[in-house]
Amino acid sequence: DEHADNYLKKTLTNSFPEYGWLSEETVDSTDRLSKSRIWIVDPIDGTKEFINGTDEFVVSIGLAEEGSPVLGVIYNPVKEEIFYSSKGKGSYMNDLQIFCNEHKPSKEMILLISESERKKGLWNKYSKKFKSLKTMGSVAYKIALTAAGIGDTFATLRPKNEWDVCAADCIVNEAKGKLVTPNGKKRIYNQKNTLIDDGLIAGSHRNINNVINELF
Repeated sequence: DEHADNYLKKTLTNSFPEYGWLSEETVDSTDRLSKSRIWIVDPIDGTKEFINGTDEFVVSIGLAEEGSPVLGVIYNPVKEEIFYSSKGKGSYMNDLQIFCNEHKPSKEMILLISESERKKGLWNKYSKKFKSLKTMGSVAYKIALTAAGIGDTFATLRPKNEWDVCAADCIVNEAKGKLVTPNGKKRIYNQKNTLIDDGLIAGSHRNINNVINELF
């Protein structure tokens, strides 16, 4: 984590010295709050998966401008999958343009969720509401797969940090979807408190509404 963070910070801040920096592995500074553009980075999202030798971890690099995600890059080095987007220019997976799945009834929906949340029993009462609750590691990876239509919707019931989701937020937006809290609000990035504690849902607009109705 630290080696990856140091490399990314040096590369990106040397190239764009006027941008702010927020990363899971860097001691935070309030200096970033005055920046209109800020890199929001998780050098290894899915550290447990990385340690356990699975392929469900990614490097996540997001750029926010005036609180809105405008660029996202998510890279899975094991599978050699790269997801990327910039505002107004679409989302891509290995150079193929991607889109969220269109509307599906809840009973036909594959929901991507956290393995740790399932182990804690947080999804027990919802298991029969969907076709499948598919578990995997990295939050950013789950949202990217949702943007690519490999999962129908992503949902988490636990708090997440800005660095977990900023890059993925841009990618799912440009894939004709969105990332919102259960009350339908989008995150404004580069907050003093980086924790998003309401839960999050990503996917097409209608699929998100279906999930919200089932969960909340």
